[in-house]
Amino acid sequence: MVKRIARLALVAALGVHAVSYAQQYPEKPVRIVVPFGAGGVVDVVVRILAPTLGESLNQRIVVDNRVGSAGNIGSALVAKAPPDGYTLLLGVSSPLAANVSIYGSKMPYNPAQDFAPISMITRVPQVLSVHPSVPARDLKQLIALAKADPKKLNYGSAGSGTTGHLVAELFKTAAGIEITHVPYRISSLTANAVLAGEVDMMVSGPSAITPHLSSGRIRAIAISSAKRSPILPDVPTIAESGLPGFDVTSWYCLVAPAGTPRPIIDKIHAAVVQAIDTPQIRQQLVNQGTIPETSTPEELGAFIRSEIVKWGKAVKLTGAKVD
Repeated sequence: MVKRIARLALVAALGVHAVSYAQQYPEKPVRIVVPFGAGGVVDVVVRILAPTLGESLNQRIVVDNRVGSAGNIGSALVAKAPPDGYTLLLGVSSPLAANVSIYGSKMPYNPAQDFAPISMITRVPQVLSVHPSVPARDLKQLIALAKADPKKLNYGSAGSGTTGHLVAELFKTAAGIEITHVPYRISSLTANAVLAGEVDMMVSGPSAITPHLSSGRIRAIAISSAKRSPILPDVPTIAESGLPGFDVTSWYCLVAPAGTPRPIIDKIHAAVVQAIDTPQIRQQLVNQGTIPETSTPEELGAFIRSEIVKWGKAVKLTGAKVD
């Protein structure tokens, strides 16, 4: 009984300390680690949010790009950082969900245990697009073309296990077709390959193709989310184009190292929600081809766990592995 009372007293004391610490937080710049390179949509999303987040927290936000291992390097850095609220991670669906099954025992962290969820930021639907030489104007025609001449068509991706690769493979399975995977090193090379006609098609975020749609250099066939994208309202979903139930998106969120005091999590969460609720910020995110969305920390935690299961099934189905 005495030990139990002492333990409760210690927990209460730590709680008071955490609240006091959170009231002073942040006393120095806050770093957000982006596990992918500068200039991509992941990086741009953080840089859109950073100024407003900084104003809300009354402190400077530093964006730190840590590239490598499909997002694992930057994510691992944050997983091992002190849980004090000064090192955060722009969490992405691949390193926080899909990579668990792709890398297996080689994963340097556990996404479900090593992070404290803060909030969802945005979802990113994937667009199936083709080179104009492909004689298909819609998804049904594309599927018919692939079935008429199996394995003639090919598609590019930023590499095995990337979102574009997994979504394309899920599409192949759902449609019952065979198209050959041609992996490239980064997404920009994939887009260039489609533009040059080196590959027939690709699956990517909207921002990779929107600059080329009006010129006709790339043709958007369908989008992977359950609903159409605000930035591409005329592009039908895969589900409405003949494969009902198809709904796969990548997503971005904000997380901290596990053990970060809840009052600090709540303070950052409030700043994120305030930023994303700002009309100007929302429009900038939509312009990047993303769909802004916030969540509670609990909702995000449950979502990440469910996505680990979902993407695990996709990896098993497709046989995706690290090249």
